Amino acid sequence: MKRYQILSLSLLILLPMSLFSQQFNQSIEDPVRNRPILIDQIDRQGLLTGEMGEFFQVDYDAYLPEDEVVDSLRNSYEGIRLHVVLGSWCGDSKEQMPRLLKVLDQSGFDISQLMMTGVDSHKKGRTTDVGPLEILKVPTVIVYRNGKEAGRIIETPVETLEKDLLNILRNSR
Repeated sequence: MKRYQILSLSLLILLPMSLFSQQFNQSIEDPVRNRPILIDQIDRQGLLTGEMGEFFQVDYDAYLPEDEVVDSLRNSYEGIRLHVVLGSWCGDSKEQMPRLLKVLDQSGFDISQLMMTGVDSHKKGRTTDVGPLEILKVPTVIVYRNGKEAGRIIETPVETLEKDLLNILRNSR
């Protein structure tokens, strides 16, 4: 009887956790492009697969962020969280994501504060609702300072990713 109670209690604890845990790097067939795309929550490993992965490492290695801007970013991340909404099918996402991650890596950004969400051609997730974010173009990098939106980099940077990010961080203090 005691064994049954322990088993039941374990299931009651673990089952809800498994139902609500988000799986990373899920792939679906895009309804418009008729090819596999990343959907919902993505991590760095997901960016190294499929269409995104074909050139990710090459583009990451080739991008040379401006050293002095990266140095300025280094001490600017307190209270900062980033949410990137991207399309693994999108040329701009394929171009900008390796560059963004290189800037974040070189400037010491805490990657645990980065959320990446893949959307389909209609800018929708499967289980992640990005509707309230009003995403019109991808990638969209949303910068939050202390939980409030501080700015966005939409599709391509105005100057460079590192300069645009630094401008958002400086203007949101």
